[in-house]
Amino acid sequence: MVNLFDSSSIHPAALDLGKLFEARGFELSLVGGPVRDLFLGSAALDLDFTTNATPDETLDVARDWADAHWEIGREFGTIGLRKGEAMIEVTTYRAEAYDPDSRKPMVAFARKLEDDLFRRDFTINAMALRLPNLELVDPYGGIQDLSAGILRTPGKPEDSFSDDPLRMMRAARFVSRLDVDPSADLVAAMTDMAERIRIISAERVRDELIKLINGDNPRRGVELLVSTGLADSVLPEIPALKLETDAQHHHKDVYEHSLTVLMQAKDLETDDGPVPAPDFTLRFAALMHDVGKPATRKLDGTGAVSFRHHDVVGAKLVKKRMRALRFDNETIKNVARLVELHMRFYGYGEAGWTDSAVRRYVRDAGEQLERLHRLTRSDVTTRNKKKAQRMAHAYDDLERRIDELAEQEELDSMRPDLDGQQIMRILGIDPGPMVGKAYNYLLNVRLDEGSLGEEEAERRLKEWWASSDDS
Repeated sequence: MVNLFDSSSIHPAALDLGKLFEARGFELSLVGGPVRDLFLGSAALDLDFTTNATPDETLDVARDWADAHWEIGREFGTIGLRKGEAMIEVTTYRAEAYDPDSRKPMVAFARKLEDDLFRRDFTINAMALRLPNLELVDPYGGIQDLSAGILRTPGKPEDSFSDDPLRMMRAARFVSRLDVDPSADLVAAMTDMAERIRIISAERVRDELIKLINGDNPRRGVELLVSTGLADSVLPEIPALKLETDAQHHHKDVYEHSLTVLMQAKDLETDDGPVPAPDFTLRFAALMHDVGKPATRKLDGTGAVSFRHHDVVGAKLVKKRMRALRFDNETIKNVARLVELHMRFYGYGEAGWTDSAVRRYVRDAGEQLERLHRLTRSDVTTRNKKKAQRMAHAYDDLERRIDELAEQEELDSMRPDLDGQQIMRILGIDPGPMVGKAYNYLLNVRLDEGSLGEEEAERRLKEWWASSDDS
């Protein structure tokens, strides 16, 4: 054991808690991700500790010190605490394993720190700092692996993944987040045991997928899921894209294209702009935008390939997959909308759009407009520089026109010139479907022609009503 840190590197709450446990005769160590992140030069407000104290003893030591506490994880040996802005979990030394047919771990408490570290997922997370003396405990070479950029397990990866199959997803997540290289035996174990991920709840898989997509190099994480076969169970639409490459190169490699779009979309995020990094909705839409192509692929008489309506089909597939992964309805709606609209822009440069078409583009995108801008730009992966420049200039022009129209008409909050109450008064009708039809008629007139003023809008409404079959 060595001491590599001074007290200024550690969150004050960790040192205070360590002194409390020491005074009561218990061991306490900062463990896992927070220790790893200290070596990477970053700090975390979520602090994980391990101790030889039981959950009851932990509560007895820390209850009065903490601002709040909770016992949701008590059966697994974990007590949650909050001290100021710091979120803390204290877990009794333990070892855990999964029953082959179970989604939940069976918990057994361990006797010493080294045993607890051995059960952890990867060596870079199997390090601890004994508190309050800041002694580093690294029995499985975590510092060396972190320095070398290698991801491996403390013991055999097969045993680790058998204990908790979600660790295979976590491996892909750390490859994405830390840009490390998985060891050969780790990859082999993931490949052999990929189907075991199916015993894990959709919610836990979803949470790891979000972290993977939001990593610094999500392409590498997705590639690991696909190459090991994990994606076949978790995100089968992505490996299916590999089937879309043909020997005659009638079209681009859709799988590689999708990974490129993902990374290009990531690069268009900004820390202080309308789409701050990391943005899962944008990134996941970029990855999934072409998943409708396998189902819509057709060859014409010349051998050319088309994917007619793959945007609409893809949006439906995205909804189905995200529901299976238990995403919330808002995220599902937003990602699917981006996938559905990602082809809308094409043709703008050649044919040009009327102001009405630009208004509709903005109206249909709604709150996803800024993400749609970035997705559309990211979707250009051609090696033809002139074509790429032409597409970029065309989209520059579209954004300029959107800005001009927004200034003129407050496009974001566009409404017809008459509201529902006025429509009912003018037409002499009661609330019902016809009010909605009249409203939509006036909204389309507004989109096509701009504001008419109430007097002209009333005249148009009466003309429409007179010619309507329902009048």
